[in-house]
Amino acid sequence: MFALVESGKITKYLNGNKGITIGDKQYPKAIFGLWSKDEREAIGIYEIEIDSSNKKDEKWYINTDITYSFGSGKVTGSYGTATAKAHADSLFTAQDEEDGLGTEGDVKSEGLKTELIRNLKSQAAIELQKTDWYVIRKADAGTAIPSSITTHRAAVRTKAAEMETAITNAADTPALETLYTYTKQEDGSVTRPLGELPTLES
Repeated sequence: MFALVESGKITKYLNGNKGITIGDKQYPKAIFGLWSKDEREAIGIYEIEIDSSNKKDEKWYINTDITYSFGSGKVTGSYGTATAKAHADSLFTAQDEEDGLGTEGDVKSEGLKTELIRNLKSQAAIELQKTDWYVIRKADAGTAIPSSITTHRAAVRTKAAEMETAITNAADTPALETLYTYTKQEDGSVTRPLGELPTLES
């Protein structure tokens, strides 16, 4: 993406997919691919440099729109300060109920914790479903469930409960992000503080 700078100000944003008229002179779209950086800048066209230093993971944060500026001989697109998404549910207040918006104490909007715990429970259920047929067979035909399967199912439930507790106890959104952030260990493995649900394959 490019910007046209005239008299020190950005006057137009360009995709570089068509020609442009600057003053009384027309330039073909080829200038965006064939001309050098210096040649384009000589007529006021600058390639936009994006500064992503303030951009954060959109799973946890709401990023601002990009704002553009011209200075020190370049056009820069920058993000403002990101806002952390709510980690806890927002509830309807007494005033909300009075205004007819909802019942006091009910969930107005879900926070990240609710979403993460729901996803965790779904993942645990999917893992348990892999061995549900052992339980069904036991109920229908009395065939004993292998001890390895019983142990695995108990491990899934135990770990899921531990993970849910960790999510629930997270103080804020950055703490939640830390739980889910993978880091490489000295032995080459990649782990996260939250851990993983046991699987039959593991």
